[in-house]
Amino acid sequence: MKRFNLLTGELDTEHSREGFGWHAARLGDKLGSERIGGTLYELADDQQTFPYHFHHGVEEWLYVVRGSPTLRTPDGERTLGPGDVLCFRSGADGAHSVRGPGRVLIMSANRAPSIAVYPDSDKLGIRPGPSGDPDRLDFRRGDAVGYWEGE
Repeated sequence: MKRFNLLTGELDTEHSREGFGWHAARLGDKLGSERIGGTLYELADDQQTFPYHFHHGVEEWLYVVRGSPTLRTPDGERTLGPGDVLCFRSGADGAHSVRGPGRVLIMSANRAPSIAVYPDSDKLGIRPGPSGDPDRLDFRRGDAVGYWEGE
């Protein structure tokens, strides 16, 4: 059985986009999981994991390991603390973003397909499979066409 320590485990992935800088470890991969995914993020002050979003078809959980990250939901913003656990249900009521400082674990079922919705930028993300799938695409709602267009 594989093991990973949330407090001291090595974070071997880095993302450096402005406002979205973090170090992370993909725990599902490290633990050999097939059905549950989880990523541990270390966020500096004012850095986010991802833009404000929600999913259709996927539920996510957040566990605060340490720090005092800020959570944004449809109800507004609030500060979280170590030990807090939250569930972001599928659909618009589960919209969220997480901003540091802190170390947080985000988990979800490894379920495909799913759709990610980004309300602030009015985008949809189509997620038919894992990263690298050529049909994993993002679109603005304004680019939509009618069902029969082009047929």
